[in-house]
Amino acid sequence: MEQTNQYVKQFPELFEGKKVLYVHGFGSSGQSGTVKRLQTVLPNATVLAPDLPVNPGEALNLLRQLCATEQPDLIIGTSMGGMYAEQLRGFDRICVNPALCIADTMQQHGMTGTQTFQNPRRDGVQTFYVDKALVKAYREVSEQRFAGLDDADSRRVYGLFGDRDDLVDTFTLFREHYPYACHFHGEHRMDDHSFMHSVVPVIRWIDDSQEQRQRPIVYIGIETLKDGYDKPASSCQKAVRLLIENYQVYFVGDKDSTAWLEEYINVPAWQHTIYTPRRDLLYGDYLISKQKEGDTMATLLEFGSDTFKTWEDVIEYFSRLGGQ
Repeated sequence: MEQTNQYVKQFPELFEGKKVLYVHGFGSSGQSGTVKRLQTVLPNATVLAPDLPVNPGEALNLLRQLCATEQPDLIIGTSMGGMYAEQLRGFDRICVNPALCIADTMQQHGMTGTQTFQNPRRDGVQTFYVDKALVKAYREVSEQRFAGLDDADSRRVYGLFGDRDDLVDTFTLFREHYPYACHFHGEHRMDDHSFMHSVVPVIRWIDDSQEQRQRPIVYIGIETLKDGYDKPASSCQKAVRLLIENYQVYFVGDKDSTAWLEEYINVPAWQHTIYTPRRDLLYGDYLISKQKEGDTMATLLEFGSDTFKTWEDVIEYFSRLGGQ
């Protein structure tokens, strides 16, 4: 069973007064650890998390009816739930490790016969049975994937895929139909770390887009993030985590740094990296750089100077600004 702990932070402003529908995975329920994380992270949102029927046709019908009546502002689905979420057209969605070929996954990983629910269900049922007919039903429902998809809807869906997922791998299939697909550091089931550092940034991007929220822009020179051994500089990852809570953060450097950013910054750098030799032309609020930039269009924080010698100095500077 997934667990939550004190590392999950609250963000009262995210999806405030809105509805978030969570669609759980195979053999799970609306009482999963991910639901608890969502309720903690989004305390002012209404989190809808139904227990899905085992029959996939019934589950998809229930979800479509729920979407029609509740009109959720965001749908998040994991694994099997990601397969269902992909088919719920017309809504902003995040599909985490979506089991788009779930019947194959069930057969390959022994998910047939008597199964025990991983989390408590409201009806008290603890086990269920998967036979050939049910596998066939899952195949029929999963093969409805991408049906009715158009360009506008494809841009409302984010796919997040764990780079240590040994159960499902549908990244290539998903990427053929959706432009927003990214790997995150994590396994098939999310833990606190993968949820906070991979899913929450995307939740924030979607909420900003819905609210047309313009956050101040911070550009970070990639060279400031590296130590002398090409590893993350002390406190730089902590600084990035804090900055993205209040700012629109972009990473600036050359294309040789792409793999480094994917490894050490990961999802926050996805779609937020700029390759340019002319940092002085970047229009924004702050530029953190080791390079001598001359006149800039953003307030320059010269990293390594007496004022900003370390990332802790940068953190202190922005903490005094209070996210403004």
